[in-house]
Amino acid sequence: MRTTVTCKTCRRLRMSVCGREKCAFKRKPYPPGVHGKAFRRAGSEFGVQLAEKQKLKFLYGLRERQFRNYVQGALKQKDAGTSDAIINALESRLDNAVYRLGFSPTRAAARQVVNHGHVLVNGKRVNIPSYRLKIGDEVKLREASKQKGPFANLEILIKKAAPPSWLELDRVLYAGKMMAPPSGEGLGKGYNMNAIVEYYSR
Repeated sequence: MRTTVTCKTCRRLRMSVCGREKCAFKRKPYPPGVHGKAFRRAGSEFGVQLAEKQKLKFLYGLRERQFRNYVQGALKQKDAGTSDAIINALESRLDNAVYRLGFSPTRAAARQVVNHGHVLVNGKRVNIPSYRLKIGDEVKLREASKQKGPFANLEILIKKAAPPSWLELDRVLYAGKMMAPPSGEGLGKGYNMNAIVEYYSR
């Protein structure tokens, strides 16, 4: 099953979740189709919850089962709020950290970079995008990979990178370290976590 998000998805959800700089939603902030501009939908409670779930799921490029497992795992935790636990699980994924550190322009590209074995965690190659990072873990690009196609614009990406406070970036060595538990910093205010929790608590 493909998890690549298209700009049509962004327009349907009325929020850019594809990660592209030139997302079509920024030019056409209304649903696709001939009646897109005139489309208005108040939405049922279930419909609102579904839309909120879709936004976050597509933002991280996850399949439904993967996303549901993260939420259900967070619901079982007792040492943190459910919303915080969901964000912690999503943000601590290796592919997300690669994206957040500026090594890839989108989360989808970061997933490919990890899949192809270009990333080291604590000096060891890891090719599992969903790998959960822990505090103190170092993420680094393989030396042999830096000259390859996916990193043609790496220098520019690193200059633009603005990683969250829980990630430390070494712009010279192209390495990063997880310094604290991940938070929703940088996600913006367009996500209703309570609606997502309610959707999976039915």
